[in-house]
Amino acid sequence: MRVLAQVPLFTGLSTDELAGIDERMVSLSWAHDDVLYTAGEPAEHLYLLAAGRAKAFQPTPAGHDVVVALLVPGDLFGGLRTLGQPTRTETVQALTTTCALRIESSAFRDVLTAHPSIALRLLDDTNALLVQARSDVTQQSTATIAQRVATTLLRLADRLGQERADGSTLIQVPLSRKDLAGMTGSTPESVSRVMSRLRKDGVIASGRRWTAILDRERLTEVAAAADAGGAVSAALPRPAVD
Repeated sequence: MRVLAQVPLFTGLSTDELAGIDERMVSLSWAHDDVLYTAGEPAEHLYLLAAGRAKAFQPTPAGHDVVVALLVPGDLFGGLRTLGQPTRTETVQALTTTCALRIESSAFRDVLTAHPSIALRLLDDTNALLVQARSDVTQQSTATIAQRVATTLLRLADRLGQERADGSTLIQVPLSRKDLAGMTGSTPESVSRVMSRLRKDGVIASGRRWTAILDRERLTEVAAAADAGGAVSAALPRPAVD
């Protein structure tokens, strides 16, 4: 009930209405690195992340995995056959000990029928995802690798970051160079060069399972290709190296 009450999709519902949704859900948990579900499986359930973090990734014909989303508490994911998605399009894997609430396809359809406001919010969210996807396609075809990496780091900071007393932002999530390469439409080698330059210039710091943004203003300049005298954006490679 506490988790449901914090989900924007269910804003405005009464305690009794939330209880009605809660009765249709099952609570499940996974350990770090466990797979919640796999691409290609029937899309029979929708999930609501209650605790922990997970990543959604898609396999490519070349055998690589491309991270398409990082999931945090409150996120809905999974897709539903009744909403036009017959099978899972991505694999979801736990990045930490994770708990999620699961609801069957038919039960969620009943929720949408009983609460049109939820259906409208879901439509708005879907439209926002489409707009973001189109923006990402445009950026990956026109932006430098440095811009793409900087933009991705800023998004991660906004979504997952923890503000620290020294003014930096800690992104405590185990993302590999391969994961960042998939998110930016680049290669692990190119991402490594960009990250090394950002560390050298004091824009970020990073470890095996974390990244800290030390200078958000300069990182924003890199993302916007506004080289205000700094060496970062000018020195980083362009998409041609891919």
